[in-house]
Amino acid sequence: MTASRTLATRDLTLAYDGRTVVDGLTFDVPPGRITVIVGANACGKSTLLRGLSRLLAPRAGSVLLDGGDIHRMPTAQVARVLGLLPQAPVAPDAITVADLVSRGRYPHQGWLHRRSGDDDAVADAAMASAGVLDLAERSVDELSGGQRQRVWIAMALAQQTDLLLLDEPTTYLDISHQIDVLDLLVDLNAERGTTIVMVLHELSLACRYADHLVAMRDGAVVAAGAPADIVDADLVREVFGIDSLVVPDPVSGTPTVAPFGRHHRPRQG
Repeated sequence: MTASRTLATRDLTLAYDGRTVVDGLTFDVPPGRITVIVGANACGKSTLLRGLSRLLAPRAGSVLLDGGDIHRMPTAQVARVLGLLPQAPVAPDAITVADLVSRGRYPHQGWLHRRSGDDDAVADAAMASAGVLDLAERSVDELSGGQRQRVWIAMALAQQTDLLLLDEPTTYLDISHQIDVLDLLVDLNAERGTTIVMVLHELSLACRYADHLVAMRDGAVVAAGAPADIVDADLVREVFGIDSLVVPDPVSGTPTVAPFGRHHRPRQG
């Protein structure tokens, strides 16, 4: 198991083109746990993840990695500790799956990026875990959206960081592969102690897989804690603006959310 790293924000303000998205947010990522961020579209989830990964410089406040300002640290030092799978990443033209996944090893190599046998073994193991080893020699351009997403997850796994941030890692995946990926992240957390922070849209799956759930609205944290402690119909209404029935998941016992709509509401009487 790896030593737990700490990641936190202090009075963090993030903005795009003069428009503030996250305003004065103080937030601590529980080390060695799986944190899932949920909220309505445009609430600041992905922006917060970009700030945590230092892809977006703060307008004010700070992001602290092991207590130090992440924006003052050398890029290579951060990359050995913190990995990121962003939304809709773009692969170089005609690159093969094996070559793309091997790029996850760059932070652990010298300045010439010479691959070793150990690097190849790690990359192969990452592809096997993500279910794409049989695609190793295929061009990424030829793959379906779901296959490409699993290749990117393999690259993130190959980086072998103590902190892993993922922005909607189940995008493009059918339900079977969604469960496979989320189970894989649980295994990674359990076996290596990797601290995982991810954004998910599917609230019931978020509740099932999160140790720590963070609900956001308008760039602020509305509630944070164990899903069973914070998720109820009032929270769903506050965060998503929709009525719902929240009941225990028959499989996991965690909260599962059945949203109402104009045509599907509880029967009266």
